[in-house]
Amino acid sequence: MVEHLTVQSFKDKVFDYENNKEWSYVGNQPAIIDFYADWCGPCKMVAPIIEELAKEYEGKVTFYKINTEQEQELSAVFGIRSIPSLLFIPTSGQPQMAQGALPKNSFKDAIKDVFGVQ
Repeated sequence: MVEHLTVQSFKDKVFDYENNKEWSYVGNQPAIIDFYADWCGPCKMVAPIIEELAKEYEGKVTFYKINTEQEQELSAVFGIRSIPSLLFIPTSGQPQMAQGALPKNSFKDAIKDVFGVQ
């Protein structure tokens, strides 16, 4: 299942950027956040891929979506300038941002390479 995040749920489940200056992920498994907008064509291409991956990696990788129109504060925090933007968050270490509509194989490669998840 893909969960939509608000500012508050982001702080609760991912990172409380108001109280922490250093990145510190609070989740217990790797995550991917899809920054999107309803009007964005490439975002609509990525959406079903994210849904498929969420099922395939259930229990191994958490998938979130952030609507950049509704959650402008989160977009600003991450400096989102183009969408879709995808944030790959390992359980430890720094998150990595990828931009553009990635094909499913690219997601799978990144999940394997960045997260070490098969």
